[in-house]
Amino acid sequence: MKLRQKVIFLAITPLILALCAIALAVWHQSALLATQQKAAIEQAYLASKEAELKHYVALAAHSVKRLYESGRTDAATQDEAKRILASLSFGNDGYFFVYDMQGNSLMHPRQPDLVGRNLYAMRDSAGNLTLQRLLARAGAGGGLERYQWVKPSTRQEVAKLGYVIPMERWGWMMGTGLYLDDVDRALARIDTQQRGNIQNTMLWIAAIAILSALAVGFSGLALNVSESRVADAKLKALAQRVVESQEEERARLSRDLHDGISQWLVSIKLQIEAGIERLSGQPAQTEKALAVFEHTAGQLNKVLGEVRRISHNLRPAVLDDIGLAPALAHLAEEFQHNSGMPVQFAAEGSTERLPETANTVLFRIAQEALTNIERHAHAGRIAVALTGSTHGVTLSVGDDGVGFDPADIARHPQRGIGLRNMMERMEAIGGRLELDSSPSGTTVRAHIDYGT
Repeated sequence: MKLRQKVIFLAITPLILALCAIALAVWHQSALLATQQKAAIEQAYLASKEAELKHYVALAAHSVKRLYESGRTDAATQDEAKRILASLSFGNDGYFFVYDMQGNSLMHPRQPDLVGRNLYAMRDSAGNLTLQRLLARAGAGGGLERYQWVKPSTRQEVAKLGYVIPMERWGWMMGTGLYLDDVDRALARIDTQQRGNIQNTMLWIAAIAILSALAVGFSGLALNVSESRVADAKLKALAQRVVESQEEERARLSRDLHDGISQWLVSIKLQIEAGIERLSGQPAQTEKALAVFEHTAGQLNKVLGEVRRISHNLRPAVLDDIGLAPALAHLAEEFQHNSGMPVQFAAEGSTERLPETANTVLFRIAQEALTNIERHAHAGRIAVALTGSTHGVTLSVGDDGVGFDPADIARHPQRGIGLRNMMERMEAIGGRLELDSSPSGTTVRAHIDYGT
């Protein structure tokens, strides 16, 4: 996986994970809220049903109150009370029923086939003893009881909420009930609606996640394209500078060879030819030939020194032989000898962990800095310091010259080529270059971490 792809992946992954966490939290909270809302609605429904049942039973008890409180317990009086209760109804499936305390059905207007039967041991589809629970509730003074019963209009067993009261003088249990299937349907509709709302919320979050990921991806792609263009432009500029640097180095080398070595060699050639001519003459001429040859040998030594200088500038072999710190000390001594400027060199710590490329870059930066000082600084004192620590190596080259304006140099592409070369060398190996300049002097610091 390329670096750009890794960056995009690392940008999208936390976003997707955050949205997934948000979706999970929203889903959990929505489900919890839906459950609480359903429970609240169910409780409100049941509370209204309970109040309604109590009202119906109170009306039924009032309708037979005259007969019940008459003190008569004969069959005719009880049959009249049953007839009155049987005639009372509400809704499609609302009716009253009467059982004795032994579980015998005495009156059931919607299921007359149950009348006269003992239902004490009857169980509903869940295995609950329906009549025994109702009789126990009535024996405790009356109240609400939830059970399963066949709904007359559908002939299907559904949940029912019953309310029963005891009629102790006659040994009856009278009550009524409301079927809860409509409540269950209403709650099911609410549950379906809530699930739909949660699903829509999850879809919205998924859509936002997809759009966000696409936005990040397209932004990353656009950034990559932009960065690629900038990188290509920088690469072209760097390639152009490399070509220019090569041409400048070739031109400098050509000048050194032509103006120095070539002229000396021509002079040496002429002197050797003249010496050879004198050797064939008189003894006095022979002595002059020997003086010419001695002068020629001195010039050859200068040619050899010039060759060493050019070779040293092309590739500082001293780095390979004695290391960075001694090489910089030799460079400072050589610069002081050639320029006449006093150079103070100090080295502290170890630089052995630096790779060969980094050593070469620091040496070249020291060369370039000293060259700039010689050409432009008008300095009276130069200090070169090499410091090695546990984290990296720092090279510092400072002078007490006139200084310059770095911003002004940066605005002119034809100026500051040496500074740009130093910066590009440091960028190429992952180091950093710092430049401080004022009328009291200039300091160049190059730092390389061991991890780069």
